[in-house]
Amino acid sequence: MATGWAPDGAVQDQIDDSIKDEVMRARARMPSGEAATHCDDCGEAIPEGRRRAVPGVRSCVTCQSARDRATATGGINRRANKDSQLR
Repeated sequence: MATGWAPDGAVQDQIDDSIKDEVMRARARMPSGEAATHCDDCGEAIPEGRRRAVPGVRSCVTCQSARDRATATGGINRRANKDSQLR
């Protein structure tokens, strides 16, 4: 059920678009190419299991975890209300 000027299904369309955007952003961050044997950041050996699990991996678990925590998230404001614009 749509409210106001929004057509039926508009909320679901916004949810679908947000999910698609996040999936594309995550895929863009995935490594590609040949995996490194040692971490580019700290020089520690990358275990064979990790290199098989993540093709193109360039960093160890510790360094990748730190990088993931530091990654800023942002994107398009699809909610279009005043409260969401203040964030």
